[in-house]
Parts: sequence; structure tokens; C-alpha cells
Amino acid sequence: MLTAIVMIRTDASRIPEVAEKISELKGISEVYSVTGEWDLIAMVRVREHDALSDVIADRLSKVEGVVETVTQIAFRTYSKHDLDDAFALGMD
Repeated sequence: MLTAIVMIRTDASRIPEVAEKISELKGISEVYSVTGEWDLIAMVRVREHDALSDVIADRLSKVEGVVETVTQIAFRTYSKHDLDDAFALGMD
């Protein structure tokens, strides 16, 4: 499974509508409304590398109201469980 984090700048008057449209796209697992420089963050989860382009470039970036996107591709996932195990090393 490949994961990409997409920061999205939108038309400020349409944030809820844009978020809803993006959340309906196949390959989008979550959409967050956030503070700061970006309006939304979308989590993209796909099985193949080529599918990232289909979801992000061909669909997400073309949603009406999307002004700009920046994508980060995740190399590795660390869950809380994994972090707890890592910090517990040598504690016995």
C-alpha cells in the first residue's frame, strides 16, 4: 500500500464543498480541514504507484475550487504501537 499526503489550498469560500468532493474520490481515505498555510490535507492510499497520478493529478487537482496542491509520498509508516516498542528497547 502506498500512502501520499496532499496539502491543498482552496478557494477559501468553498472549503467544505471542496473537502466533500475530494473525500468522495476513490483512493482518498481521509480529508482534514486544518489551520495554517493549507486549507485541507488529504490522505491518499493506493496499491500501485501509477494510481497516485490517477488520484492526485487526474482527479483531486481538477476538483473545482482546488487552487494548489503539494504532495508528500510516505516511505514508511510508524504506528503508536511501533513507536512504543521502539522507545521501550532496552528498558527491561
